[in-house]
Amino acid sequence: MASLLRTDKEITEIYHRNVDTVYRICYSFMKNKTEAEDMVQETFLRLISAGKTFQNLRHEKAWLIVTASNLCKDQLKRFYRTDEDLDAHTELAGETDVPDNPVLEAILRLEENYKTVVYLYYYEGYSTAEIAKYIRCPQATVRTRLSRARNQLKSMLGGESE
Repeated sequence: MASLLRTDKEITEIYHRNVDTVYRICYSFMKNKTEAEDMVQETFLRLISAGKTFQNLRHEKAWLIVTASNLCKDQLKRFYRTDEDLDAHTELAGETDVPDNPVLEAILRLEENYKTVVYLYYYEGYSTAEIAKYIRCPQATVRTRLSRARNQLKSMLGGESE
């Protein structure tokens, strides 16, 4: 029986092909460099331990995007993150990693469900059918989220909303 474990070379190739995309996903959720890097590391550790085989490079990328998104969402839901004393983090107040890009800043302020579909659709080029499959929801839901996200972005950026 063949082993499902990948060689170091395979993992390195997958990492180099996808690290930038995974980082952008993680950063869009975590909104700071350090936590985004932690989530990138966790995503690739999941890949190593999962022993997952992929149909093609697009499937590989989609799996990593969904895994990174889910890990970030889970991390953000953790109790200790909501129960921390803000005064303990005053040294981080000046830390800003968000580039000076009003569109990106507006996207980062979107609700998580909207942010995910906007990223997958506009930045990664996935169709609404592919996004629906990856995030396990109906295509109509993806289209609705895209429409609502566009309206919110238009409002945030000073355009007239519909």
